[in-house]
Amino acid sequence: METAPRPGEAPVEHALRLAEALIFAADRPVPLERLQQFLPAGLRAEAVLTLLKARYAGRGVELAEVGGGYAFRTAPDLAPVLTKVVDAPRRLPRAAMEALAIVAYHQPVTRTEIEEIRGASLSQATLEALLEHGLIAPRGRKEVPGRPVLWGTTPRFLDQFGLRALTDLPRREELLAGESTPGLVQAA
Repeated sequence: METAPRPGEAPVEHALRLAEALIFAADRPVPLERLQQFLPAGLRAEAVLTLLKARYAGRGVELAEVGGGYAFRTAPDLAPVLTKVVDAPRRLPRAAMEALAIVAYHQPVTRTEIEEIRGASLSQATLEALLEHGLIAPRGRKEVPGRPVLWGTTPRFLDQFGLRALTDLPRREELLAGESTPGLVQAA
């Protein structure tokens, strides 16, 4: 899939332009392997991305590693300003967010297991909303009677929450410590 550089264009500059165009045009984060397919022989995707990241540092958009690949994201210091201007996507209901958190931390997990952890039943509409948003997907079936579907998160989940991998999720201890942090407790 390699393309030829423009006349007088250095191979590294051509590789940077290719990476920039591919990441910009992609509807999801671009994995290293995918980018490598477009680069001239002898140029490593990791090196090209390091240069591209440096080129965008401090700009309105920055190159970020999310969801198992690379994507352009709004600079963190500008994001609060844009939330007032850009229409936010529809928020998930609390039940869906709870179910999603359980899937993220306990995957692969069945619907029954989600319900046991939540202490409440889980409607089919909630599962469908998570599927529709591309945040969870089937991960096989559990080898027990009835063979229920096992659910897991998707690369889109990582992308949506700005995570490179599931290991970037906060640990349980961090979440519990945040609950007792002064200023986060509601006044009576």
